[in-house]
Amino acid sequence: MKIVVAHNRYRQAQPSGENTIVDAEIAQLTAAGVEVLPFIRSSDEIPSMSKAAKALLPISPIYAPQAQQELSRLLTEHRPDVLHLHNPYPLLSPWVVRTAHKHGVPVVQTVHNYRQVCSSGLYFRDGMICQDCRGRALGVPAIVHRCYRNSRAQSALMATTLAVHRPTWRSVDRYVALTSAVAAHLRDYGIPADRIVIKPNGIPDPGLPAPLGDGFLFLGRLSPEKGLDLLLDAWRRHPDGTLGTLRIAGDGELRPLVEAAAAERSDVTYLGTLDRAGVRAALEASAVVLATSTWHDVLPTVIIEALASGRPVLGTALGGIPYLVGADTARVPAGTGSAQEASAATGSASSVPLSGPVSGTSAVPAGIVTGEAGWAVPPEAAALAAALPVARAGAAALSSAARSRYERTFHPDVVTSQLIDIYTTLTP
Repeated sequence: MKIVVAHNRYRQAQPSGENTIVDAEIAQLTAAGVEVLPFIRSSDEIPSMSKAAKALLPISPIYAPQAQQELSRLLTEHRPDVLHLHNPYPLLSPWVVRTAHKHGVPVVQTVHNYRQVCSSGLYFRDGMICQDCRGRALGVPAIVHRCYRNSRAQSALMATTLAVHRPTWRSVDRYVALTSAVAAHLRDYGIPADRIVIKPNGIPDPGLPAPLGDGFLFLGRLSPEKGLDLLLDAWRRHPDGTLGTLRIAGDGELRPLVEAAAAERSDVTYLGTLDRAGVRAALEASAVVLATSTWHDVLPTVIIEALASGRPVLGTALGGIPYLVGADTARVPAGTGSAQEASAATGSASSVPLSGPVSGTSAVPAGIVTGEAGWAVPPEAAALAAALPVARAGAAALSSAARSRYERTFHPDVVTSQLIDIYTTLTP
């Protein structure tokens, strides 16, 4: 089997989990015996481009002529079975889908964000969830609010690109949705359910989990959409020391907020930026990992790392978080706007009672959904505060289930086999 993997790498100055995932996927496919032909461009190339090439940059998200010529030569020479597209912006353009189809090559696309609809790809603006462009022929709100690179001109170009390529995206042969929430987003966009396969990313197996530590770990970018304000508000509703230690690792614009919290309370520790060994040590010291995003976070890799280490996760019921912890078959009850949004974000269709026993506790407060490997709550301080002691008491009961969910759903061997199966369904 011969596969072209097409991806526009994000700039090195903009750390990207997507770049890492694409690299890992290429390595995993190659190790499984698949011949991979990388068709990779990088946004780091832009400063060194010729004046003529730079002059064409404004139209490249729509068409990118050089990329189409180079891809045509690659497809003609190698005659691959499938083209697998990740990020097309700005140097490849979604037009690569049309170019592949012109050569009779089916296309798979992994959806890493919401950019079929949202110019920023995040469904998040001015500190809150925003879906103002959903259902519109042209994303005028994105232009008004400068959603793409804080530029009205570039936002207009991206909004136009999304409008022009609506038929392109609807012609993709198979979509890889990283979570059930992404699958729901694609169905809402008009993609038939039979062209969507849920296949998450995987991470290397770190080995058998160490015994549970105590307390909680937040690991990630220290920025508003990650919910640090929400987390610290919920934490302060408990007396100092009653929940064990809250460890916070990472860096970003909210670092002063975290440092102030660590100075204020003896049970908050700021670990700074960690290398891989430091991440491993922080996971081993903790019992529960926190994912308190206040946007529709697609697939936080830290959750998969937690499950691989046998640590259950307490997260907000937004984006892919409920899917990752196995709580996406239940709904957070309606009652507030944020709770309703959280329910819709899971793509859930079934209703499950939201209270019930958990080992180590007498009952789960209403509003907390217990999944296979953790808990999901509305993105509200009161709900998160109520869930913190539940998670601490129930961590031991879910530890082995967390590891099992990783082995069954997120192990590289599992996701690579899934991906090859997807390719196989598109080849004669």
